Amino acid sequence: MSILAWTYIMVGLTFTLYLSIAWFSRVTTTKGFYVAGGGVSPLANGMATAADWMSAASFISMAGLISFLGYTGSIYLLGWTGGYVLLALLLAPYLRKFGKYTVPDFVGDRYYSDVARFVALVCAIFVSFTYVAGQMRGVGIVFSRFLEVDVNTGVLIGMAIVFFYASLGGMKGITYTQVAQYCVLIFAYIIPAVFISMKITGNPIPQLGFGSTIAAGQDAGKFLLETLNGLNTDLGFSEYTKAFGPGSKSMLDVFCITMALMVGTAGLPHVIVRFYTVPNVRGARLSAGFALLFIAILYTTAPAVASFARYNMINTINNTSYSQAPDWVKNWEKTGLIAWADKNNDGVIQYRAGAPFAGKPSFSGEVGALGQKMLTNELTSNENEVYIDRDIMVLANPEIANLPPWVIALVAAGGLAAALSTASGLLLVISSSISHDLYYRMINRQATESQRLAVGRVMIGIAVCIAGYFGINPPGFVAQVVAFAFGLAASSFFPIIVLGIFSKRTNREGAVCGMIAGICFTFIYIVNIKFLGGSTWFMGISAEGIGTVGMVINFIVTLLVSSFTAAPPQEVQDMVESIRYPRGAGGAIDH
Repeated sequence: MSILAWTYIMVGLTFTLYLSIAWFSRVTTTKGFYVAGGGVSPLANGMATAADWMSAASFISMAGLISFLGYTGSIYLLGWTGGYVLLALLLAPYLRKFGKYTVPDFVGDRYYSDVARFVALVCAIFVSFTYVAGQMRGVGIVFSRFLEVDVNTGVLIGMAIVFFYASLGGMKGITYTQVAQYCVLIFAYIIPAVFISMKITGNPIPQLGFGSTIAAGQDAGKFLLETLNGLNTDLGFSEYTKAFGPGSKSMLDVFCITMALMVGTAGLPHVIVRFYTVPNVRGARLSAGFALLFIAILYTTAPAVASFARYNMINTINNTSYSQAPDWVKNWEKTGLIAWADKNNDGVIQYRAGAPFAGKPSFSGEVGALGQKMLTNELTSNENEVYIDRDIMVLANPEIANLPPWVIALVAAGGLAAALSTASGLLLVISSSISHDLYYRMINRQATESQRLAVGRVMIGIAVCIAGYFGINPPGFVAQVVAFAFGLAASSFFPIIVLGIFSKRTNREGAVCGMIAGICFTFIYIVNIKFLGGSTWFMGISAEGIGTVGMVINFIVTLLVSSFTAAPPQEVQDMVESIRYPRGAGGAIDH
């Protein structure tokens, strides 16, 4: 069967599974809608957390970034993995004992202020929408290539699926759907990696093949990474394994990006809420451990996938006549995510360092089909003739390696599972933040369960529409967009949550001022660089890493303002004291 037929089968089967789970997990109570009734087992919650956390950025874009950036791209892997450890050890048990449904709920009660609750609500929505933009872009990329539909149509299909199971089953439906999605995405990631590792190195374990010698061909007997270093330098790129120096990010910027990703992970509201779905604090700790194990399976494989994809891509595309270009090039050119400009009119594809266009093809595929729709008057004088979107590398990898069609279709299903699992979690955070923290806690304290559920489901619908807009009009690569979300989370939530748990003296005035200062600085810096063409004026730190500076500003402002204003009430200080000893769930504050 063709790739298209296999893809329809794989995607059809997995979507039927997701929708069936959502239907049988539908809920009628707010506790079931927000936190799955608090009765999810640690093992299932660990799988759901891994799927929720391993978004389209992890599945689609992370290996693509490592493939193009080499060692520098590993900052995403290190930051996200380290951040999850930080979350599991430093925050999850304490937040679970506190027992609130949402991060704004924690902030509002801990800082005894509706103003603090509202600021946290705005931050949660802002961070979630930034993050969900990356997921919807991932959905559009997968659909546009493998189901051969327009990117916009793909995003609309994804919106409909997410709306159905998020609004019907709430957190309960999402949780068990994410268990299934984890199984799909991890098999979709590992199976092609095993196939390709065998083809290139003869070793079936990708993590070992990554450091092995090449088994056959003109590079037989050479170590894969040494070969990639040579290929990169021959084409004008930095060495693949080079850490710092010319052509690479500075050590300070690498540190700041890694730190922003770490503390941003620990402050992401859709991940934190997962620890409220288990019965007790012990369950929260166990599910955190299970999730780390499940995450490690993909994250230890990603560098190998990136290296295999880089090696195969260069060898199959460079110095090849366009008329004899491999099928994967012709297939992906239709999406507009790869484009070629024959600058010397020799009909041969030349892939080198440098941008082939002053701009780049639109993500809708309206411009940029190879050799057909040139971007007139936009060619630069460098030798590179090829534009390749980094986000296609994992999805195109099985095609580049000539794997069977069913494996290619499985990867498509896995990419959709990764994007949709995280998108659903984010949309529920947005919905619960507005329906619970704004409508119920601040506007209508007399609202019935049915009213609160209705508001939550309406908000999911509105959030899906906004997310779809950002999926159709993405502000950057998937991992870049997600990195912005992590930076915003780092600069707004992380300091307030940490101080809320470990500092009895931190008060509402300090929390409000700290959150506003941190997220405003970070947001303005990112917008100035990414949308207004500004420079990295603060010590050369990039937009992806500025969240670390925003976090420091938040800490400083919060502590300073708290020290000059009245201490929190004694009952709040006693509450902070009690949640610092998270042994069992008996001390959890109930609604």
